[in-house]
Amino acid sequence: MNSPLVSVIIPVNNGEPYLANAIESVLSQTYSLYEIIIVDDRSTDNTELIAKSYPQVRYIRAKGQGSAAAYNSGIEAAKGELIAFLDHDDFWTTDKLTVQVNYLISHPDIQYTIAKMKSFLEPGCEMPAGFRKELLEKAAVAPIPGTLVVRKPLFEVIGTFNHDLTTAEDVDWFARAKDAGIPMAVVAQVLLCKRIHTSNLSLNSTNNNQNLLKVLRQSIKRQRTQTTTK
Repeated sequence: MNSPLVSVIIPVNNGEPYLANAIESVLSQTYSLYEIIIVDDRSTDNTELIAKSYPQVRYIRAKGQGSAAAYNSGIEAAKGELIAFLDHDDFWTTDKLTVQVNYLISHPDIQYTIAKMKSFLEPGCEMPAGFRKELLEKAAVAPIPGTLVVRKPLFEVIGTFNHDLTTAEDVDWFARAKDAGIPMAVVAQVLLCKRIHTSNLSLNSTNNNQNLLKVLRQSIKRQRTQTTTK
């Protein structure tokens, strides 16, 4: 694999305040062989105008079916051998793609990599309910789409994101990859800056906890099935 194309998928819903920052963080990458796909999940603000103001962006209007469906629309449209994701309210360090792409080139058996993230509270925002303040104080390994760089064929092996889940669709995907024994690696660097604000969907604790419990039960069921078939 020599300098593979990376498809960067940015799902967005009413991302006017932050979208340009996310796009600029991709355009600032030291790795230059990428495409940017913005999947707009029926925004009603100026998201479309912002996205289309960048000639490097390929804009897709989604059907308003949630973040999992938006991720999947981006995957379907992707032309790259590798796929990366970035939420519209987060941004990358400038070496994000270089570090992870080089790792995958050097380790052809590894199917995906994740990295560390550093969270920060958006100025002027109160701490959202359900978010632990101590998470702002240190970097952490983050198995979330924003740190993920993955070989595209892996989605054919374990499937794409479950659009029946309104949250925790990423937890479900990583659980399926783990249960399937997919070789992966953690890059021990901070490559994602995660913005914490009052509109973070994943911090809706009641809904998120219900979906997390569902994902956990499905994972346990898969593991039991694998154990009994060995």
